[in-house]
Amino acid sequence: MNEAFDLRGKRVFVAGHRGMVGSAIVRRLAAEDCEILTVARSELDLLDQAGVRRWMADHRPDAVVMAAAKVGGILANDRLPVDFLHENLVVQTNVMESAFRSEVQKLLFLGSSCIYPKFAPQPIPEDALLTGPLEPTNEWYAIAKIAGLKLCQAYRRQHGVDYISAMPTNLYGQGDNFDLDSSHVIPALMRKAHEAKQAGRKSLQVWGSGKPMREFLYVDDAADALVFLLKNYSGDSHVNVGTGEDITIAELAATVASVVGSDATITFDPTKPDGTPRKLLDVSRLFATGWRPRYSLRSGLEQTYAWFLRHIEAGQVRLSAPES
Repeated sequence: MNEAFDLRGKRVFVAGHRGMVGSAIVRRLAAEDCEILTVARSELDLLDQAGVRRWMADHRPDAVVMAAAKVGGILANDRLPVDFLHENLVVQTNVMESAFRSEVQKLLFLGSSCIYPKFAPQPIPEDALLTGPLEPTNEWYAIAKIAGLKLCQAYRRQHGVDYISAMPTNLYGQGDNFDLDSSHVIPALMRKAHEAKQAGRKSLQVWGSGKPMREFLYVDDAADALVFLLKNYSGDSHVNVGTGEDITIAELAATVASVVGSDATITFDPTKPDGTPRKLLDVSRLFATGWRPRYSLRSGLEQTYAWFLRHIEAGQVRLSAPES
């Protein structure tokens, strides 16, 4: 089922608008003839079910994009399993239930490619979900996201509402979290390379062996794909969102260092976990619609580093973990 959802004149609530993905979606929606609704965490805690119900009833959005989540890298997932599982389950359940109560016409839930089994076929098709064990280093987050996806399907099947899910690959870009304890690989590498360059250090250490392969999508491309799906997709299955290309962590580190302008020698720490050996999404379903990303990896990294430089001087770069 693929029926166009016209955003013109609609009120669209972006939950998690201060995060990297949510802010990119807000930027992209600005090009649509719609009213964008956002709310600060100081005004509404998405963990508060009664508060979410009141806010949704008061503001009556026509559409909701569920971009709010507690996110982090391997270290954060390992240290805070309760936080990653509990907070994500509660937030996504509160938003979906309140959206249903308020008769929201369409809802888009954002998952993560970590929902797939550790040894899923490559590239990973949507139907690989629940066919094998998860990667242990991020299973808490993955289980919460799987539950969110299934909750979308449940609402569709029981109530006939237009709730859809998208599974983006690894995202990066402006507004990312550059805290070394909780960030993902690109902002962590970029910060390390920048600090090595500033300090004149000749060594840049990378976690793990450098052999795992990962796919990366610039966040503004992701936002464009997600708004495209919001407008054009209505189906029971989630949709993978990515580039269809991957790169080793070692190659990524070299590319980041080149973009930053650091000549440090890259070394690897094999005592640190690698995570899943490879994680490339099968994006044939998305690409069949005609959508394609605009940014290459290098051009996206250049955009990200330019943003980093502009904002670090103003003290506006996140060097500690962001709020969900």
